[in-house]
Amino acid sequence: MPDLETISALAPRLRKKEISPVELTLGCLGRIEELNPTLNAFISVTADSAMAEARKAETEIVRGEWRGPLHGIPIALKDLIDTAGVRTTAASRLCENRVPEKDADVVRRLRQAGAVIVGKNNLHEFAYGGSSLVSFFGEIHNPRNAEHIAGGSSGGSAAAVAAGLCYAAIGTDTAGSIREPAALCGCVGLKPTYGRVSARGVIPLSWSLDHVGPIAASVGDAALVLQAIAGYDALDTCSANVPLSDSASACNESAKNLRVGIPRKFFYDDLDDEVQAAVEHAIATIRTVVAEVREVKLDPPTDRSVQLAESFAYHAENVARTPELYQPETLRRIRSGEKISATEYIERRRELDEERRRAGEIFAEVDLLVTPTTPIPAPKIADLKKDPAALRPAELILLRNTRPFNVWGLPAISVPCGTSNAGLPIGLQIAGPPWGEELVLRLAGAYARSTT
Repeated sequence: MPDLETISALAPRLRKKEISPVELTLGCLGRIEELNPTLNAFISVTADSAMAEARKAETEIVRGEWRGPLHGIPIALKDLIDTAGVRTTAASRLCENRVPEKDADVVRRLRQAGAVIVGKNNLHEFAYGGSSLVSFFGEIHNPRNAEHIAGGSSGGSAAAVAAGLCYAAIGTDTAGSIREPAALCGCVGLKPTYGRVSARGVIPLSWSLDHVGPIAASVGDAALVLQAIAGYDALDTCSANVPLSDSASACNESAKNLRVGIPRKFFYDDLDDEVQAAVEHAIATIRTVVAEVREVKLDPPTDRSVQLAESFAYHAENVARTPELYQPETLRRIRSGEKISATEYIERRRELDEERRRAGEIFAEVDLLVTPTTPIPAPKIADLKKDPAALRPAELILLRNTRPFNVWGLPAISVPCGTSNAGLPIGLQIAGPPWGEELVLRLAGAYARSTT
């Protein structure tokens, strides 16, 4: 895989006109042409419009109209994020020819920042899974080893970043769908606080749990993308008007005064031996850069009724009218929410609100939490396909440690912390209090610096 410069390193060079957005975009498009037939990370490649955007960015930069660190940077989008005039499929036959008229808010913000959109990433159909093996456009392969899954549902986004097909990508995360594939592919995935980034114009899986965030090659790059896409959207009922501090600067700040909690119960249960070893080594490193590391007790929520009910509610009309347009496994999962009554949904939704109100109490004695991102490395595609009944249980294991932070609505990041003997990446999850992205990025940045 190519060893590309980070956005953090490229941005000043672009501003000084030492390199060109056209050069960067041509490089990404060339790698997409070479590697996408194997990885299947993209559904649509917007080569013509990307080159036009790159030329425009180059002209603006030459004129001294630099817009910021994403100006002229090739970025990809998970293909359930609306793009005006470009099809947005959610990896489903149902939406194979769906072409939105408007950009999602997150796309509008990226364009405002001068980013170059190179295409739409493949995903697990309608984001309903953690493997990206269920897609009308075919399964996604891990760039570290194509025999293994890339994770999901933002599998194409993580695979594209890890393989150097783009410099960052925007994914969505309902139960771990940014962090889990980032961990399995060996890149950085950041889920912001619920409401930090607008989800307007994003095809939902679960309105109450969906988060939008960046996948990038480094902690610093994830922070730069977050800075561009975060912000209040008055047209999104879930958006919160809470200003984001300078997230990029936070990555370079000391973590010496931070207190870190290790929630052993649940999050460290039944780990793969190599994941266990890598995470324990990471914790030992973290001890050298923070004030304190202590064990804490948590009682993570595990009920999935809200997500099941909301997924069915969104799809109910199409499931009744054209069920054949869904992949069979996606249809089965959607229909599993049909039996949840309105009363049960309201009760579970109230409990979710209570969980979020109490979430800040988790951080009474610590500033951050550290867990393995996934309990196991990326499984082999062949192993999951030979027994279809084993697919969903495997996905639920992969998403076990990430899901609670969607219920709590807390910011969490996955950073690489090692590899298995087979060369498969292992991820470390760092989570913080509501609106605590700065704290999360401080520790993630300090850890990354200590391991390079």
